[in-house]
Amino acid sequence: MSEKSKYIPLKELTIYKLARELSDKAWLIYERLGYHQRKVWGDQMLEAIDSVGANIAEGYARYHFLERIRFYYISRASLSEGMDHWIDLGFERGIVAKEEHEVMFSIAKNLQIKLNGQIKTTYEAKKDLG
Repeated sequence: MSEKSKYIPLKELTIYKLARELSDKAWLIYERLGYHQRKVWGDQMLEAIDSVGANIAEGYARYHFLERIRFYYISRASLSEGMDHWIDLGFERGIVAKEEHEVMFSIAKNLQIKLNGQIKTTYEAKKDLG
């Protein structure tokens, strides 16, 4: 029989750390935008990217497994919106530099893999409890 898993504080959770790292990169892009670019593109980009970590935090704090998983799914969808739409669009429009684009997509890929793992682990924990 395995030892009961110990609680990991949110700020030590790998998926949360990666989400915060992605938010930091998005903020650096947002800070250099002019008013018009912020209102048209930047606000929505930043909201989507910041939503990834916010939904991880909210899901992690939920007591019921299915509620946790629902927030992790929302987080994964926000990751797709933020990266596959907003950051990619910003790259195409010359707002996001090639190096920023590559670094952010590297972080996002790692985050998505680990987020999928967190969803799977949460489902398994639910099954183990009955």
